[in-house]
Amino acid sequence: MPFTWVDWAIVAIVAISALISLSRGFVKEALSLLTWIIAGAVAWMFGGSLSEYLAGYIQTPSARVIAGCTIMFVATLIVGAMINYLIGELVRVTGLSGTDRFLGMAFGAARGVLLVVVAVGLLSLGPVQQDEWWQQSQLVPKFLLVADWSKNLILGWSSQWLASGISVPADIPFKEHLLPTAKTPQ
Repeated sequence: MPFTWVDWAIVAIVAISALISLSRGFVKEALSLLTWIIAGAVAWMFGGSLSEYLAGYIQTPSARVIAGCTIMFVATLIVGAMINYLIGELVRVTGLSGTDRFLGMAFGAARGVLLVVVAVGLLSLGPVQQDEWWQQSQLVPKFLLVADWSKNLILGWSSQWLASGISVPADIPFKEHLLPTAKTPQ
């Protein structure tokens, strides 16, 4: 059976991701991913603290926390982009760019496959399984197997984690910044 349009779309997603990473290189791609993860962690940990300084500008506590987290996230992305540029230049001048680009292409292809696995897994939750394009696809069933395997793996890990008695921390870093402060009577 020939490829359907959805199969060609899957191939295009993986190929485009690989080509983008081929042009950027592994070091830039890996540092970019790391920067996004660090930016999320920094926003999570310090956004609430920054929100205290925004009290004179933003009255609503939740909007203050959102603004604080957003500022921390964007600032971390900017710093990460500068570091990424400097390290990218270092890789370029050391002559490792060929190897870096090849590894980047492999990284990009893996990222494209991951994107397709997530998309197929999410789409499978809806009524698309009855659609003709879904049923006639050559690649969707293969990616659906990986999506199901991943889901079962994640559910297994999370059930072991919960059964071990470890729980999600009840206190989020910025919880106290969302609650109204108690005023002492004078």
